Amino acid sequence: MPLIVDAGIPMASYYLLSDGFGLSTVAALAWSSVVPALRTVWGLIASRTVNGLALLILIVNAVGLALSAVAGDPRLMLAKDSAISSVIGIAILLSVRTKRPLMTAGLKPWVTKGTAAGNAAWDRLMTSSDRFRRAERRFSAIWGSTLLTECVLKIVGAYTVPVHTMVWLGTLLTVVAIVVAMITAGGIAAEPMEKMIKAEAEAEAERTADAGIADTNHAAPAAVAPAAETVGTAR
Repeated sequence: MPLIVDAGIPMASYYLLSDGFGLSTVAALAWSSVVPALRTVWGLIASRTVNGLALLILIVNAVGLALSAVAGDPRLMLAKDSAISSVIGIAILLSVRTKRPLMTAGLKPWVTKGTAAGNAAWDRLMTSSDRFRRAERRFSAIWGSTLLTECVLKIVGAYTVPVHTMVWLGTLLTVVAIVVAMITAGGIAAEPMEKMIKAEAEAEAERTADAGIADTNHAAPAAVAPAAETVGTAR
């Protein structure tokens, strides 16, 4: 849904306004940015919290539209979109060196399946497994690097490819970048993490079962002793 709202609708709107209604390139690009901008504002209002990334995207859109209106340069409007990808990509890469990489928020529910056992296994592995932590950081590193590459390609295209072509080509680059990041990060990081989560959850279930059996065996003699005492008293 975010991909449709932020990429599909703006691209379709641009061609409808420019080819169907005869608007200028700058005007068509400006109006095609309204839907994602409104979605960002609505997200800020509905959540009742300030999302730093969403606010940044809104500011970049507003500044890009203002500069384009003053300069009358449609290529500047195309290049501004790459600024969003670059800021997000850089932020993700910088977060890799922290305890909480930015992509972890979306990664954790995926590999744990949202289950209590999966979440508990994640927490244990985060404290005990260097391999698991490296995979978590690698996932964000792949996404950040892919978004930065997309940014460079879109900037080059904005000033070398015809504007009418770059509108759909820029969207295609975004879709390709997302697919590449999903496949690469999934195979290199997410899938191994999912397997480690599953193995850890199964191991914990076995440990719990063994502990339950041990407790039962330990309690059995204690239950026999009172019964033996009762028999002795009756005699």
